Amino acid sequence: MSAPSRKLLVVCLGNICRSPTAEGVLRHLLAEESTDLRIEVDSAGTGDYHLGEPPDLRSQRAAKRRGIDLSGLSARQVRRQDFDEFDLILAMDRRNLADLEAMRPAGSRAEVRLFLEYAGEPGISEVPDPYFGDAGDFDRVLDLVTAASRRLIERLRK
Repeated sequence: MSAPSRKLLVVCLGNICRSPTAEGVLRHLLAEESTDLRIEVDSAGTGDYHLGEPPDLRSQRAAKRRGIDLSGLSARQVRRQDFDEFDLILAMDRRNLADLEAMRPAGSRAEVRLFLEYAGEPGISEVPDPYFGDAGDFDRVLDLVTAASRRLIERLRK
């Protein structure tokens, strides 16, 4: 029998680098390694800078090198109803966490946390924004998100 379904939303600023990477990694790991879990994953941004755009090409390239396809994703902004539709909303950094808390409707049911802290990443609490960086910064995001996603899946399994 399958575990109960959970809905996760991963959030960064523009929803073109970190959060779609996390969405893609989580979906990939769930499909490849945890088919027994029924977990839905989505991503969004706190800002409206890139609505409808695909993930940054550098994010797509870095993910593709690891067998993860982000090309079907498109940026969207966090909506008020996300706080009731999702069980867990995970921010990539403290700025996004503060923005989420500010827009969170009173009485909403979602648990809102930092992605790396919730997933138990030792010594690091934020996923750095690679947008103004180079290819190595996008690979670093993938490394952090992949390790944390594995721990997150194990935590959700319990």
